[in-house]
Amino acid sequence: MSYSEPGVSVSEHNQPANTHPGTTENTPAPTAADYRRWRQYLADERAEAAVYRDLAQNRSGEEREILLALAEAEGRHEAHWLRLLGDHAGRPRPASLRSQFLGFLARHFGSVFVLALAQRAEGRSPYTKDPNATPAMAADEQIHEEVVRGLATRGRNRLAGTFRAAVFGANDGLVSNLALVMGMAASGVASSVVLLSGIAGLLAGALSMGAGEFVSVRSQRELLAATRPTQVTLAAAPQLDLEHNELLLVYLARGMSREAAEHRVAERMGLLNCDCDPSLSLQPELPDAEDQHEAVGTAWGAAFSSFGFFASGAIIPILPFLFGMTGLAALVMAGVLVGLALLLTGAVVGLLSGTSPLTRGLRQLAIGLGAALISYLLGLVFGTVVG
Repeated sequence: MSYSEPGVSVSEHNQPANTHPGTTENTPAPTAADYRRWRQYLADERAEAAVYRDLAQNRSGEEREILLALAEAEGRHEAHWLRLLGDHAGRPRPASLRSQFLGFLARHFGSVFVLALAQRAEGRSPYTKDPNATPAMAADEQIHEEVVRGLATRGRNRLAGTFRAAVFGANDGLVSNLALVMGMAASGVASSVVLLSGIAGLLAGALSMGAGEFVSVRSQRELLAATRPTQVTLAAAPQLDLEHNELLLVYLARGMSREAAEHRVAERMGLLNCDCDPSLSLQPELPDAEDQHEAVGTAWGAAFSSFGFFASGAIIPILPFLFGMTGLAALVMAGVLVGLALLLTGAVVGLLSGTSPLTRGLRQLAIGLGAALISYLLGLVFGTVVG
């Protein structure tokens, strides 16, 4: 019986003794560039395994076991590169900046941000195009992306409602108040009027956003609660007329197939000798309402988050005026500060969604500054007409 190490093909075990690991008689010997690439892979595998172990320290139960299993898989990949390098492994080299950043977050925060970054990293593995990586290793990385996606989804669901209100609130504050400030300034009013308009916009917008989010989330939770089936069928079942059984209609209305509904009726009515498929009992009767509520978030949490983040975003465009700047210099500084903030919020959204932070940041920047520019032009027109 032949034996193969994890991540190493059988052909590598059967190579002639005078060939380098990872090569055959018909393939060229590794180059200096190969050794450098393999050493980088080795460093990154070690760093990624450490990230998963660090995350596992803050988890328990099934999540901890999953993270440790991921770390073990990265260890198998590490062994593959060590074998290829042989005596050329040299001193351990630093991991890539991305892996080092992941490790820092995992050690100090252990949040969903780390998992979102790890998901993106696993999805960008170079092993699918590297001839020195085994097909099993490339497949591992693809599977790891889905595993990490599943772990990250749990965290995303926990903060989905509040995070949505926070991001929307911050961006609305940034864009709307910058547009207000630029429009007022372009109309030719004094800097003191621009500042007062900005403060009024901050307070009015934050209160409006907070109240709107409270009503929105509370209404959504009430709608979810209204759709959740009750247990009235348990109490009413014994009194139902067997010849005109309305219970069947209940389960059909809930979306069950007729076969599954008839089986559930038989259970509720105590007709245990029915000729039904027992596996139909495994079909859930109630939707997973708790997960739905968790994803929506709480009304007060969404309201306070929306208020606070709108205010924190809306204050940025008026900071130059608060510190005594006036005229064009104040407007330029406001635009720069808001632009940086839009890049940051867009990058955060990109990180949590597992997409490119730069792309999301630039999208936020283009939308925000575009709205502000339109407001500025309208202010110029209004100032010219009124003047």
